[in-house]
Amino acid sequence: MIYNSQKSLAVNSTLATLLDELGEECETVIFLLTQLKLANLTEEQKGDILAELTGSITHLHVHTDKLPELIEDEILALPEQE
Repeated sequence: MIYNSQKSLAVNSTLATLLDELGEECETVIFLLTQLKLANLTEEQKGDILAELTGSITHLHVHTDKLPELIEDEILALPEQE
């Protein structure tokens, strides 16, 4: 996919890894949605794309289960501003 994670995110390493993986999976979803818009898809191609999309969305759902808490922890670790 296109996602470029050469520059690391300015968060803890666990959160950075999860966010990098999230970015990659989001790109996969966008790619699959783009494929569904193509003209002249066969029913087999449409089925394959939908199956991949289902897997990708399921992966996103599982992958992001604890992500809000990790982001909140990162926010709470920031120094307070005056």
